[in-house]
Amino acid sequence: MPLTGPVDGEPAPALFPAPEPAPAATRGGGGRAVRQDLAGSPGDPRRQLALFGAEATDPAVADLAGLLAGPAEVSVMGGTARLAVVVDDAWRVHVLIAELDARGLPASWAAVGDGRHTVRTSYTRVLKPLVAQWLHGPAKHPPPGFHLDGRGLRLWLVAAGAVAESGVLLRLGPAAHRRVSPVGAALAAVGLPAVPEPAPDGPAYRISGRRPLNRFAELVGDPPPTVPPAAWPRRG
Repeated sequence: MPLTGPVDGEPAPALFPAPEPAPAATRGGGGRAVRQDLAGSPGDPRRQLALFGAEATDPAVADLAGLLAGPAEVSVMGGTARLAVVVDDAWRVHVLIAELDARGLPASWAAVGDGRHTVRTSYTRVLKPLVAQWLHGPAKHPPPGFHLDGRGLRLWLVAAGAVAESGVLLRLGPAAHRRVSPVGAALAAVGLPAVPEPAPDGPAYRISGRRPLNRFAELVGDPPPTVPPAAWPRRG
């Protein structure tokens, strides 16, 4: 899968190699092409699919609610919408581009300084229904019935998650006060009781404790190949 070029002509971030070309796609139950490198290996007897886990469902545009729960921003132009998120590491650029591509959303990137990059989709009608649910005037807010599953959490982790000995930190981004409560409830609903805490760039949720961390690792699934080992939670 070739990376869609950046808007300003710069090369892809080079701290990690570009993803290998995608293997031949297989067809999911809905007739939609699913990339094997993102969908996992269902035939592996060592893997047990977690309820609501990333490996239990096919990629879908609705999964981007995980990015919207975090720091992603949206904009609307006529009957189309675009999603953008600033990430801190080169590997996040590669993984997000691949995840968006798996959902039929071409994306580009641009450097914003301090080693960070903006990853953004094109304006597309495909995103408009999701964005319309989240926008309340200029601000975003989780819609009624908002929930998180493994694929949404996986995207949030890729864009704005940090793994440490003390737990997993999921950043909400700036101007997040209206999202703290509903996002916390959605985390708790999938077995992830989390505590909000202040951070330099806005509040974040910390998941800690052996059982919640194992649950989180089960939900987000195995790491993509370009992710540094220390940046992804492990089951066990």
